[in-house]
Amino acid sequence: MTAMNLSEVGAGFQDIALGSQGIFRAALEALSYPGRQVAVNASFDTPTAANLSSSGLLLALLEPGSRLWLSPSLVGTDAAAWIVFHTNCAITQRPSDAEFAWIKNWKELPKFSSLCLGTDEYPDHSTTCVVDVMPSHDNVPPSLFTLNGPGIKTTTTIELQFTSLSERETFIQERTLNHSLFPRGVDLFLATTQGLIGLPRTTCIELSDEASKCM
Repeated sequence: MTAMNLSEVGAGFQDIALGSQGIFRAALEALSYPGRQVAVNASFDTPTAANLSSSGLLLALLEPGSRLWLSPSLVGTDAAAWIVFHTNCAITQRPSDAEFAWIKNWKELPKFSSLCLGTDEYPDHSTTCVVDVMPSHDNVPPSLFTLNGPGIKTTTTIELQFTSLSERETFIQERTLNHSLFPRGVDLFLATTQGLIGLPRTTCIELSDEASKCM
């Protein structure tokens, strides 16, 4: 990562304790109720290379020395400089070493097998993925997914926007593999412009319009 110009690094939480606690509660709610969009309420300078939800979540969760992997288009950006400056996390080049992965878009979603999947004894030692989900201006209709599993009374639905069908297929394939590895596997946070959506490894997902297999 290139050297930081500290004068250009935006501010972190105005109130570190309240900001961290509020976003941590939002993250727990998002994982406890998969598919529910939970608002992120905190005051800080959002980096231009990412959105408020992903930036705030990682600002709250990362600690000094936490190993963070960045997807290619986040490397060298103001988001990378900002998160390192405010959390003193360690940027790793090896996805398999990462405790957290910050992913700019669906196109840069890595193979989950390249990340840390945990073990049967310590499944919590896996990578937590944070994916920026930005509005798409491409002429690709949104995809509707049905969710069920722990934290969902019957079923719920979410609408995800991809920029191509190949991106959607990659997501489906990776989720299918990830679900089959339980209790190992990665947990996902989808960071939208409105808030966080949790997709833990225990959540079963179906592409509603194709009645696909559980992902």
